[in-house]
Amino acid sequence: MNISRETIEQVQQAVDIVEVVGDFVSLKKKGHYMMACCPFHNEKSPSFSVTPSKGIYHCFGCGKSGDSIQFIMDHETFTFSEAIVFLASKYNIPVIELGRKEEDVQQDTERESILIALQYANDHYVKNLWESDEGQSIGLSYFRERGFIDPIIKKFNLGYSLDAWEGLLSKAVADQFKPEIMQKAGLALARENANDSTARENANDSTKIKLYDRFRGRVMFPIHSVAGKVIGFGARMLTKEKNQPKYLNSPEGEVYHKSKVLYGLFHAKTAIRKLDECFLVEGYTDVVSLHQGGIEHVVASSGTALTEDQIKLIRRYTPNITLLYDGDNAGMKAALRGVDLILKEEMNVSVVVLPDQEDPDSFVRKLGGEGMMEFIKQNKKDFITFKAGLLSEEAGRDPYKKAAVIKDIVESITQIKDGIKRAVFFRECSRVLDVDEQVLISEYNKLVYNGRHNGKGQQPPSSETLEEALVEQQTENPEDSLDHVSLLVKREEESAITLLLNHFDELVDEKLSAGSYILQELEEITFQTPVYHSMFTEMAQRLSKGEAVGSLHFIKHPDTEIRKEAIRLLSSPHAVSANWEKFHIIVPTNIDLLPTLTQRSVLRTKRVAVLRMMHEIMDKIKVEKDDQVIMDLQLQIREVKKVSDQINGLLGIVVG
Repeated sequence: MNISRETIEQVQQAVDIVEVVGDFVSLKKKGHYMMACCPFHNEKSPSFSVTPSKGIYHCFGCGKSGDSIQFIMDHETFTFSEAIVFLASKYNIPVIELGRKEEDVQQDTERESILIALQYANDHYVKNLWESDEGQSIGLSYFRERGFIDPIIKKFNLGYSLDAWEGLLSKAVADQFKPEIMQKAGLALARENANDSTARENANDSTKIKLYDRFRGRVMFPIHSVAGKVIGFGARMLTKEKNQPKYLNSPEGEVYHKSKVLYGLFHAKTAIRKLDECFLVEGYTDVVSLHQGGIEHVVASSGTALTEDQIKLIRRYTPNITLLYDGDNAGMKAALRGVDLILKEEMNVSVVVLPDQEDPDSFVRKLGGEGMMEFIKQNKKDFITFKAGLLSEEAGRDPYKKAAVIKDIVESITQIKDGIKRAVFFRECSRVLDVDEQVLISEYNKLVYNGRHNGKGQQPPSSETLEEALVEQQTENPEDSLDHVSLLVKREEESAITLLLNHFDELVDEKLSAGSYILQELEEITFQTPVYHSMFTEMAQRLSKGEAVGSLHFIKHPDTEIRKEAIRLLSSPHAVSANWEKFHIIVPTNIDLLPTLTQRSVLRTKRVAVLRMMHEIMDKIKVEKDDQVIMDLQLQIREVKKVSDQINGLLGIVVG
């Protein structure tokens, strides 16, 4: 979607960071900031800061940061365009798209009409459930017999379709819905035989389309998109009619693609993100019952075989999936199919198999939420343990069958792209199956060479152990590279950039701004931290061109790293206590102390730059063999030391 610059600017001007974030978390005022527990990770003490004056947020726990648009992108897993459309709708701003063909506009208009029709249908089914005699006696009674309490029924917008040929259709047409839209929404069906004695002409005489309701006499489970819009239905038959499926789903169409949808994700996404785990079940009632038990990080594949698109949906929120499947043979096979797909998407998968004759719906009603979570904790298995145990039991002592089990498990391991993870699972598989680790690696090499998984041309992995891999990793990132001087340099560079972002245009005397003073004084200093070097250089360039160098430019910077760092530095976890104001305790602000702050920041930045220079010269002396060169370097040390002493004197630092 190519949204016009005009629309984007209108949204940026209209949004209020407190209103936008406040729709999702409870903000509390703390000085000039608003604080809350972070919606992006699980925490007990608030570390999520919103700065209303600058329109930004930053979490000091997980590092998430941005403006109102970025918050919606992060929280709802939207693209930039989707976030703009979402916020435009919130603030009643018309969305103008560029380069749109007439047929594209018509298609979007039709899509929107379908979504409106689906929401209308859902409202109709909910009203049937609670207000009609048939809905109450059949639909509501069924849900209550299943143990669903009224708040849960309402939370998931469960409903009931009347046992009538045109229970929904006739009312929709009377309310000006076009019959063809109802048909495209999957809510109505056309008669194949126009002379069928049971056919009913649609109430709209001008169309004479012979249609009838798709869903009749069923309890209705609305299926929501990630954004919360109704895109389809799952409908359960309550009677035992012949030639009627127990569950009937909406057909594939303009807005509903069952392979790309997970039931309950709209209700579960916040909990999934906070707990960093997703429980995957099979049915609608499994999801509803688990929610009722207080287990909200759960979604269902809605009775369809798990697909790559569904796994990718979960990956937006967490890399960790736990499969909860029935203990029968079908449940086991479904779990086995799902394992390899999840591994292929570079995610972590565990499996919990429930007792025979139990499913998540029945089992959570039996154990309760806490009991269910305890059972999951005690019975969760990594995929190696699960698959090895299941397949080994089938193989028994037959060596040929055991060999087949080993190949099957190695094929699963080949789905894992990360070498360290593969090494871990080769070691675990060796332990569980009592097979030499090198045998497993050799089998893996054969599969790779045959091109069965990772494609031709890929080099087979070496037989290095996990310990060797970790040693290599440590060698590539030695700790001694982060010495004390480097840490000091980074700290002072950060301090200088923070002052520039917050107070660039504030005056430190009658004519000179803080930004101009710092840039001039540090002109010959090369910042060592890459992101600060980029920011400092850009500030100097913009100042020389007479362009604005305010914080707003960096908050909306196209470079993601610069934008995130600017927002982090502009946010603050500290605030003056309300009690200090109550008892008239005056606390000087940065503005009050700005001349002193800028001068000392410049001096400290120069001081650590000189320290770094001294260390570099000393390192050269350590390896130099030429006596004359060593003497020259020692002279340099003395000169640099004089500069260091001068700076220390200005800062009041006494070096013993």
